[in-house]
Amino acid sequence: MTEQLKQLRDKIDSIDNELLKLINTRAELAQQIGLQKNGVTYRPERESQVLTRLQQLNPGPLTNERIIQLFTEIISACRAMEEPLTVAYLGPQGTFSEEAVTKRFGSTVATLACQSIDDVFRKVESGTVSYGVVPVENSTEGAVGRTMDLLLQTSLTVCGEIELPVHQHLMAQQTDLTTIQKIYSHPQSFAQCLGWLNKHLPNLQDISRIDTASNADAARLAAADKNAAAIAGKKAADVFGLTICAKNIEDDPNNTTRFLVIGTQQVSSSGRDKTSIIMSTSNRPGSIYELLAPFARYQVGMSRLESRPSRKELWEYVFFIDIEGHLENENVAKALEEIRNKATFLKILGSYPAAQ
Repeated sequence: MTEQLKQLRDKIDSIDNELLKLINTRAELAQQIGLQKNGVTYRPERESQVLTRLQQLNPGPLTNERIIQLFTEIISACRAMEEPLTVAYLGPQGTFSEEAVTKRFGSTVATLACQSIDDVFRKVESGTVSYGVVPVENSTEGAVGRTMDLLLQTSLTVCGEIELPVHQHLMAQQTDLTTIQKIYSHPQSFAQCLGWLNKHLPNLQDISRIDTASNADAARLAAADKNAAAIAGKKAADVFGLTICAKNIEDDPNNTTRFLVIGTQQVSSSGRDKTSIIMSTSNRPGSIYELLAPFARYQVGMSRLESRPSRKELWEYVFFIDIEGHLENENVAKALEEIRNKATFLKILGSYPAAQ
């Protein structure tokens, strides 16, 4: 070992020793704060403010993405000392939903894999878990209808959002694609990778494509069949011991899925928030324009507008809308008050920090 290398390692050891002291000091302070929070250990607005501030202060060379990952884990470990959280997600283990839970809550959190999106909602509504994480839309394939239908019915609140880049991989027991006779995956994943499949598997018409409830379930099935492959995330390959035959086979390299955190908590303003609402109006000329006009009048940005059947009457629809800002903001409150007087139905799903 050269003297210069030893000096550099000694410096790293010294910094590590200081970091260890500082992290434990932070944990002690978090414990003291926890005693004053009346049992509410997860404060989405506060955690968002912390991560936003650290990104603004970050001089590099670590990227902001790495800083978020690092401090999310520190926050997660400190939060767990106050009171452990349990978060439900669409399972089994190895799904993108599980990745979303880790991205938002960190590794130091208990998780519960559910068989369906409906089950995630039920677990949160019954108090079995603290929060749930459910997919709501994909940048390529659009809205997740079942989540939207359940948001209309539930009494739960949206407490946060997670944007997860989705990278699809083709995986199997071995790498010889000529032996593949069937491919398992979720229908949305098939749609996201159709171009790649047509280009790289010219005999695709001879390969059975079998829909599954989740990508992790697809990996599980492929792990039991030497002539099968699955389209899923890297974590599923790790969980089920599969070899990745082709990486990042999604047709859109910016493919992203947005998830919502659902719970019973009313979240305060973080300074960079969204508010989600559902509303409907009478079926007459100009009614939708009148419903949306207050957003323009009070300078409220709208980032999403989606319609769904109301399931009450034929050809009657409700509109899912995401707006910029928090219910505590004066312009948002005034716009929604006007809309309340015009709409035949208005449900506020919640205000929450925008995804980092």
